[in-house]
Amino acid sequence: MKIASWNVNSLHVRLPHLCEWLTREAPDVVALQETKTEDAKFPHAAFHELGYHAVCAGQKTYNGVAILAREPPRESRADIPGFDDPQRRVLAASVGDLRVVNLYVVNGQDVGSDKYAYKLDWLAKVRAYLAAEMQRFPQMIVLGDFNIAPDDRDVHDPELWRERILCSTPERAALRGLFDLGLHDSFRLFEPAGGHYSWWDYRQAAFRRNLGLRIDLILASEALRARCRGAGIDRTPRSWERPSDHAPVTLELADG
Repeated sequence: MKIASWNVNSLHVRLPHLCEWLTREAPDVVALQETKTEDAKFPHAAFHELGYHAVCAGQKTYNGVAILAREPPRESRADIPGFDDPQRRVLAASVGDLRVVNLYVVNGQDVGSDKYAYKLDWLAKVRAYLAAEMQRFPQMIVLGDFNIAPDDRDVHDPELWRERILCSTPERAALRGLFDLGLHDSFRLFEPAGGHYSWWDYRQAAFRRNLGLRIDLILASEALRARCRGAGIDRTPRSWERPSDHAPVTLELADG
């Protein structure tokens, strides 16, 4: 079973890229972030032609998340219980024996800003939500654009990024709080070395120079760890014309 996550940075713009990639790679489950597409305009028909069912939670211009799956997703939910937030950043659904939680984590803008404080509060709410969900769904995948580089291996220039947004100590501590629930960074189960990134700025020829961050993650619960068979980052779509600034990340699971 192949699971993927991709911040497409506008589904309208990147739909041809996504359809090409789905045809080539044929993942079983795909989480999308930053779709920037209202639910009424979501291109269900395009995905249905490729053999995918979709659930979505979108809004115009900003944010937006979706889950595509070979079999119809069940029990979908697009909010954090008890947390009133109009931004469409969370979408959970059951696919087969898995509970899939798709996150588009708040960016935070600048360390010390109001948006940064909101990010840390949002992550605390997500942690409480996931802790409760894992009691119901031990076989859980949490994936998406986390807007946090887990450690210095995931940063092209750790000193340049030291205590900056996406790499600050409180953000990393919040991410470790998710790991402490029993969630494993699947990429690190197979690749301990640094130098692997999933996001590159559009400026300064960052992709060509490999000046990136690894901020797109697929976390697997302890109950799924033994089923993990491989994980990777597909840089190819980042080299296409008018690409997303993110690359798809993948996880291979053995059948349960």
